[in-house]
Amino acid sequence: MPPPIIAPSILAADFARLAEEARAVEGAADWLHVDVMDNHFVPNLTIGLPVVQSLIKTSTLPFDVHLMIEQPERWSIGYAEAGAYNVTFHVEAADDPVALAKNLRAAGSRAGLAIDRDTPVEPYLELLPHFDTLLIMTIKAGFGGQAFMPELLDKVRAARRQVDAGHLELRIEVDGGIARDTIEAAAEAGADAFVAGTAVYASADPAAAVRALRQAAGR
Repeated sequence: MPPPIIAPSILAADFARLAEEARAVEGAADWLHVDVMDNHFVPNLTIGLPVVQSLIKTSTLPFDVHLMIEQPERWSIGYAEAGAYNVTFHVEAADDPVALAKNLRAAGSRAGLAIDRDTPVEPYLELLPHFDTLLIMTIKAGFGGQAFMPELLDKVRAARRQVDAGHLELRIEVDGGIARDTIEAAAEAGADAFVAGTAVYASADPAAAVRALRQAAGR
């Protein structure tokens, strides 16, 4: 597998200092993960396109935007046009995931498909050739700081088998409860991109926390 991607989530950062928090992990992180929640698809409200448009100008990191929103067809293209590297939407919210993936790529970003905690991955494995990232939630989408659910790694294993069998160029990303004591199990299951919020931004040295996570991933 390729080298691991570590993507700190600004959901756990100080929202009054987002630009500084983004810069705190430059040189250590691979992506900056941005959770967009709309208080409809999930019962929480975070940030939207105007904040991302502003923040993306302050950081050299590729932005990994995770849309936990209804009607991603309506809103997602704006994030691609703003310069996001990867835009991920939830399969539970999309009417035509493959068509939306094509539109995101046409708008300049990579396309990601997210699978929430209670959604089986198997019905969507055949869609993977149309995507660049598969994001598997290892918690219930909508809130930071939840405990990692190791039983959800079975989805990662199923996805890894599909990716390897099809020789697909696809990142398998895990999001939820990733820390130094859980990232190794996620990596062994076949994940190669890791979202970490509290494990990074609750640290006195976020960049050092990112490096420690990379080491714990075993690669």
